[in-house]
Amino acid sequence: MAKLLLAIDQGTTSSRAIVFDEKLNPKGAGQKEFKQFYPASGWVEHDTEEIWRSVLFTSKAALKKTRAKAADIAAIGITNQRETVVLWDRHTGKALHKAIVWQDRRTAEFCAALKAAGHEKMVTAKTGLLLDPYFSATKLAWILDHVKGVRAKAEAGELCFGTIDSFLIYRLTGGRVHATDATNASRTLLFNIHTGEWDADLLKLFNVPRALLPEVKDCAADFGRTEKKLFGAEIVITGVAGDQHAALIGQACFEPGMMKSTYGTGCFAMLNTGEKPVASSARMLTTIAYQLNGKRTYALEGSIFVAGAAVQWLRDGLRLVKAAKETGALAMGADETQQVYLVPAFVGLGAPYWRPEVRGALFGLTRGTTKKELAKAALEAVAYQTHDFLEAMKKDWPASQKTVLRVDGGMTSSDYTMQALADILATRVDRPKVLETTAVGAAYLAGLQVGLLPEPAIFAKRWKKQKRFTPKMKPALRAQKLHGWAEAMRKLLA
Repeated sequence: MAKLLLAIDQGTTSSRAIVFDEKLNPKGAGQKEFKQFYPASGWVEHDTEEIWRSVLFTSKAALKKTRAKAADIAAIGITNQRETVVLWDRHTGKALHKAIVWQDRRTAEFCAALKAAGHEKMVTAKTGLLLDPYFSATKLAWILDHVKGVRAKAEAGELCFGTIDSFLIYRLTGGRVHATDATNASRTLLFNIHTGEWDADLLKLFNVPRALLPEVKDCAADFGRTEKKLFGAEIVITGVAGDQHAALIGQACFEPGMMKSTYGTGCFAMLNTGEKPVASSARMLTTIAYQLNGKRTYALEGSIFVAGAAVQWLRDGLRLVKAAKETGALAMGADETQQVYLVPAFVGLGAPYWRPEVRGALFGLTRGTTKKELAKAALEAVAYQTHDFLEAMKKDWPASQKTVLRVDGGMTSSDYTMQALADILATRVDRPKVLETTAVGAAYLAGLQVGLLPEPAIFAKRWKKQKRFTPKMKPALRAQKLHGWAEAMRKLLA
């Protein structure tokens, strides 16, 4: 019996693939960045063919490094950047427009108009989400209304809509399967998280033809088999979840009250709230955490649009560093007397503000400000933004005040950033032994479905901590720094 699992982790700036053994130890990996397109201010797009090529390249690279063949792989798990929209031809599999990325804000006016018309209450009641350009439906509506001939083809049943997971499943299976999982569906603004179905009222509101939609499955389910020509043999696809949901699973947060926060391009925190959805009074998102055996588990989520992307800006935009890892050392050498704040609202603000029109700003600059202070401001911004949505989350779920934060994602490799997080939040921060928890979650779902891995309760006992960060900052300094951040936010939002 094959005992290896292949996790495909299709992210916002790169695609990764990791081969895991039956104990979820990583054995080999591949990674490839791809181009970001910015056709207008606040617009972000991806080339779906480049994404597809990067997924094939990294998957084959991971197999090669592991010295594994397709026959050695028991199953594939897929995790993906959520909300990013692809519309493709049902017969050719080719996209009719570049993928519109979750960060894209082109539909801000459309969302504002829907809010003004009084639709947000209904949308939130059904989806747990807000009317924001972040989510998929308005992006899909934009393609249908702005690309010539697309709506007619969509209504004729010639096209498929999906988030990245659905597009990859379609391509991997040679067009035989058009499906998604409940977590990705729950982020589209078209899916009713209470009934577990595409919602007729929402489809009507956004003017989306039902013929476009994929079948919605559990996170651990049969999503078909890959074409033999891709890897040399067919491989079953049996696990799918949006990246933040996969990270929650990979962090073994299966009990209500458990919480994870992923620090990648953006930052996304999820709090498991159990079998019943918790409606937020503090503009948090209510979402499906995961769905197994037809049973939905819910979560509260806070979303920051820019976390690691701020470090990328220092590297690629300002060219202050050559590599992201340099920022920690720079920050440690910063002048402590300077209080420089970066509000990285490059594509608007997420939770708990939800202000898509706001743009980034720097506060507290002096003649003595150097790249050291800017690096520190970029890293500390992650902690401040996390603080803001955690404070809001506590209003909805008071028990979260005692939660230990389990962290993952690329930024968590920075001890400086994680210590800043513990200091600003005044809470313990646990970093796992395996940082690639998103891929671990995808691999676990795939392995669970084929019987290679145990049920969640047993799997949870295997989770291992690599390091715990505890608060070291004096309360007075913490209060001072948070006051400065609050003032920066007040000025920006005025």
